[in-house]
Order: sequence, then structure tokens, then C-alpha cells
Amino acid sequence: MLAPLTQGCGAVFMMHNVRPARIDAFQPNRHLEITPEFLRVAVERICANGYEIISIDEAVDLLKSGYGNRRYAVLTFDDGYRDNLEVAYPILKELQAPFTVFVATGLVDRTSELWWLALERIIAANDEIVFSEADKAGDIPCATVAEKNACFDKLSTYLTLELGEQDQRRVIRALAKKYDLDLAALADEQVMNWDEVRQLASDPLVTIGAHTHDHFALARLDAAAARADVMKGLTRLEEELGRRPKHFAYPYGKSHAVSLRDADILREIGFASSVTTLPGVLQSANAKSPDAAAHFSQRSFPGTCGG
Repeated sequence: MLAPLTQGCGAVFMMHNVRPARIDAFQPNRHLEITPEFLRVAVERICANGYEIISIDEAVDLLKSGYGNRRYAVLTFDDGYRDNLEVAYPILKELQAPFTVFVATGLVDRTSELWWLALERIIAANDEIVFSEADKAGDIPCATVAEKNACFDKLSTYLTLELGEQDQRRVIRALAKKYDLDLAALADEQVMNWDEVRQLASDPLVTIGAHTHDHFALARLDAAAARADVMKGLTRLEEELGRRPKHFAYPYGKSHAVSLRDADILREIGFASSVTTLPGVLQSANAKSPDAAAHFSQRSFPGTCGG
């Protein structure tokens, strides 16, 4: 009975990796993965419930024109993982479902770090982590699955809440060197190269959006650095693809990672929309200001946090 008042126009779905389920007991980044089977069923279920899968461009236009009688959904993927091309794309192509990939260009350039995956790999391969950083010095046991999860939680909290973004990367590079993890090779394994991004971008079904260059939490940077990271990502995409993306996704999206100041930066740059990870549905109020970014709530299939 309340659905007409609460369902809004539709929803934006956030995804990351699409790949077969892993059997590893230690998977702290599991919330960033869905299986190919889940993707197919989810899209079919969305359509069966009367929603039309549309591009993010069309969603912005429809929001500006009001509700009407259409209900629609937008599919998005963050970061630029290779499985978006190799696994998700064939499924969505078969289903003729438009989707957007928000690309963090530093990951494609292999100059930035998949620090959350690096941390998982390092902890998975060791029984203890010898960590010496300010007041966090000491050995952290990680022999059991429970200890590994506790170690990941402790270090990821430190890296995302207590250190600045640049120091976060300095620490993860030091850990990778100490524990013999090749960060560039990890990016090669996980993230598309530019030829693959261009291959995906060549299909009209696909929209490529911006996701910063270094995948920094913008709110944890000063205004100049935040703007620089957004602009560098935008410039690299334009250089490599020959066109300037109109849509943007905030890295992480948590309250400590996004601020109203960052929304002002995106508005000044001129994006048509920006998305974050706050649960919710699309409302026409999201696009009331035609010269500003339309701030959507972006919901994840398996959870609401991540890259």
C-alpha cells in the first residue's frame, strides 16, 4: 500500500567484482563480489518486477522530467575490474542491459594501489604481521581465520580512519615490500588495461564514468588535492577514450569519505551526476538543479560499502 509513496523512480545498483565464488575461509573483501549467476538472476528479477534497465544518461534525463509511470534501474560497477569485461559484460550484453563502469584511472595506469586487496593477500599468506607505525608497533597474530579477520579489521581501520590518504598508501607499499607482494602485478591481475577499457567503451550499451585517479577518499584530502585527484582521473579518461565522462562515483562513499565540499567540487567541474553508497531510491528531487550534479543514492547488491 505504501509502495507508491516510498519506491521513488527506481534505483542505482553498485557492484564491483563479478566472478565465481571462492572457497577461501578468509575473505574480508567478500562484500565486493557477486557471482555471475547472481548477476543474471538479479537483472532478470529486476525486469520481472516491472523495472526497465536503462543507462545513467537516460536516468538523469528522466529524473529531471519527473516521475511519470516508468520505474527503472541503473547498473554500475566501480573501479574497472577485468571481470567486468570478461564475466559481467557477456551476461549483460545477452540481456541487453545497459551499465556503467566507473574507472579509477590510477589503477588502470598501474600507478595506484588496490590496498584493500593487497592487505587481504598479505594477511592470508602469513601467520603474523610485524607492523611498526607510530603507536601501532608490534606483532599482530593472524594464524587462524578469526585472527586474520581481526588483523584485517585492525589494520584497515587504521589505514582508513587514523592515517591520511597519502600515508595510507606509503604504509601499504611498505607492507607489500616487506611481505613480497607485487602491487603492480596485483593490478595487472585484477584491473583492465587501457585497451580493455576502450573495448568496453566501444559498445553503446556501456557508459564509462569517472572515479578519481588514485581512488582516494576525497573528504580526507584538502580541497586542492581532492579537486586534483578528480581532474586527473577525468583528464586521463579523456586522453585514452577521446571523450570526457559526464558521470562520477565517489570512492568508498562512507560518511568519512564524502562531504558537501566534494559535491561542490563536482558541481564546479560540471558532472551530470554523482553517485555514492548511501542506501535509498531515486527521487525527482535528486535532479532539481540542472547545473549541478544529481546526487543519487547508490545501493549495492551484496552490501553498501566498498570501493
